[in-house]
Amino acid sequence: MKKYLFFRKKYPKFIYQNFDWQISGKNLEISFDFSIEPEFHFKPKLIIQNVRKSQIKRVGERLFDNLVFNLGLIEMLSYWKATCSKEIKIEAGNLNKEQSKWWKNLILKGMGQYFFENKIDFREKNFIEIKTEEKKYAIAENLPLKDEVLIPVGGGKDSILAYEILKNTGKKLIFFSLNPNETIRRLIKISGQKNYIFVKRKFDQKLFRLNKKGFLNGHTPFTAYLSFLSVLIAALLGTKYIAFSNERSSEEGNLRYLRKIINHQYSKTFEFEKNFREYTKKYLIKNVEYFSFLRPLYEIQIVKLFSNYSRYFDSFLSCNKAYKIKKPFKKWCGKCPKCLFIFASLYPFVGERAIEIFGKNLFKEKKLIPLMLRLIGKRKFKPFECIGTMKESKIAFYLSLKKYKKEGIKKLPPLLDYFEKKILPKEKNLENLLKNLLNSWQERNFLPKSFKKRLKSMYFQNISVS
Repeated sequence: MKKYLFFRKKYPKFIYQNFDWQISGKNLEISFDFSIEPEFHFKPKLIIQNVRKSQIKRVGERLFDNLVFNLGLIEMLSYWKATCSKEIKIEAGNLNKEQSKWWKNLILKGMGQYFFENKIDFREKNFIEIKTEEKKYAIAENLPLKDEVLIPVGGGKDSILAYEILKNTGKKLIFFSLNPNETIRRLIKISGQKNYIFVKRKFDQKLFRLNKKGFLNGHTPFTAYLSFLSVLIAALLGTKYIAFSNERSSEEGNLRYLRKIINHQYSKTFEFEKNFREYTKKYLIKNVEYFSFLRPLYEIQIVKLFSNYSRYFDSFLSCNKAYKIKKPFKKWCGKCPKCLFIFASLYPFVGERAIEIFGKNLFKEKKLIPLMLRLIGKRKFKPFECIGTMKESKIAFYLSLKKYKKEGIKKLPPLLDYFEKKILPKEKNLENLLKNLLNSWQERNFLPKSFKKRLKSMYFQNISVS
């Protein structure tokens, strides 16, 4: 019997039992109760700093309860994945048929990498059954919201770039960060931004003990989690706009599994953004505006724009090994797909400065050639990371090669030497591909007019090439 079938048979039911929240001192504490029958119970927590009772009173207890309940629905996936139970029973609140269908769709698409890595066949008609009462399910409400912008910020370049482009629009900007580490705090300090809100997420340690015992584990749609959390934060602050920094590159999947495209970045895609906006306006808050500010652009365009903000070079950090829950690396590891993609994308625009940022020249690491081939689509499948498309990776190495040539460096490092001798002769029209990528603008987006105008202005000034 396959491993996942064993767990589904032994643990057929996952229950979202309850949620609770209270003001403790200056913070808002939220907890959830999940269980896997017959033997496991989980109680993860969230702490939102500097929340007043008056803020919750302004939102209204009924609406606030609904926001917390829905946050619990996305939180539960981190615990449900341990057994992949067939039945998900919702006791903490009520969903209608449309909502249940929405959550099934998110699980099937957002958990694709988890299904692939655990060899799970998710194609059967009733693979997941969400059981809940339909009585008294919540309908979205209007809130008095201010003309302010909430920007979820991680340690990478994207959210910082969004902030830099938006900071002169006359709107108040507020950073929101989940589990802020030294990198994020340093970036916020460099930005000069005084308005921010921090949230601490505490996993139930029993989950990690189950992982060590061999229970199922894998990727969950983290951006979906941040999306639900950001709506709750926006409600507390009375903020109208939620500006994520997801880009066009996220549309490209990683591989095909059981005739379905598996996309590590599904909850960053336009499809998810559209679905989440509709869900929010129908079941959460009618008048909040959730969108991705960088949606029109590819990663390589974003890197080119970011290259103008050198004060962040020594502080930004988006290597996932640096953010591991256990034993974080705290710097660029120089070995993973994210590191190699960012290095190759940044080098054409900042040159030797990229080597200073990463602490070494990744093009000299001969052992990274197989990884380069995966990035450009020449071996296996695209790595499960938040990186650009395979065409973008190809252009990044092409531009880096051109920069080396332009600077008169005769002896190429191993990666670029391999690219020139083995890859370049088989490629045609890379110059056309380069222009198409840098000149491209994704029209499918939900940017408010003033935001779109601001981004387009920066785009034509700094990216577009003839």
